[in-house]
Amino acid sequence: MKKLILQMQMSVDGFVGAEDDHLWQLWEWGDDSAWDDELKQDFNAVFENIDTILLSRKMAEEGYLNHWGKAATKFPKDRFYAFAQRIVEAQKVVLSDRLKATRWERTTVASGDLPREVTRLRAGEGGNIAVFGGAGFASALIAAGLVDEFQLFINPAVLGAGRRIFGRGGFSRLKLIGSKAYASGMVVSRYAPAV
Repeated sequence: MKKLILQMQMSVDGFVGAEDDHLWQLWEWGDDSAWDDELKQDFNAVFENIDTILLSRKMAEEGYLNHWGKAATKFPKDRFYAFAQRIVEAQKVVLSDRLKATRWERTTVASGDLPREVTRLRAGEGGNIAVFGGAGFASALIAAGLVDEFQLFINPAVLGAGRRIFGRGGFSRLKLIGSKAYASGMVVSRYAPAV
């Protein structure tokens, strides 16, 4: 059975989004990245086992698919952008009750019924499912108990306030699968729900 993997950048104090437009992540949606080579290499390794990407409507409409599609074209030989090509090649599913059709390649729109759609996706053949969306989307998946693995990219930043993904219920305990610190100051911690 496929695993649903939630990847989120997070501040040291547990926020996934700032209250203002303050740039705090080591890698925003741009060509410039303060990620070190080892972190980029490990990030690409995760995508070798991903064949489906689950997106919130908002993330899709804000340009996630267009951005990484352009990056895959712009950096076709750059080994650090191998994941961008995987995003282009992967099946994408946008969960929404508002959208009726898709304008993105290899992308379908599914109902916003999280448990039903995640159960359907998990039952398919192939690699794992990566989840990308904002705080509200991630919180809803967590509250419904649908996340099999959390990959938290802890940025060397303290926000003091902002949006969180934990707090609406869901898992009360997590077990650490692995954690690794990088030269850029990023720490990637992987967790699974404790049984």
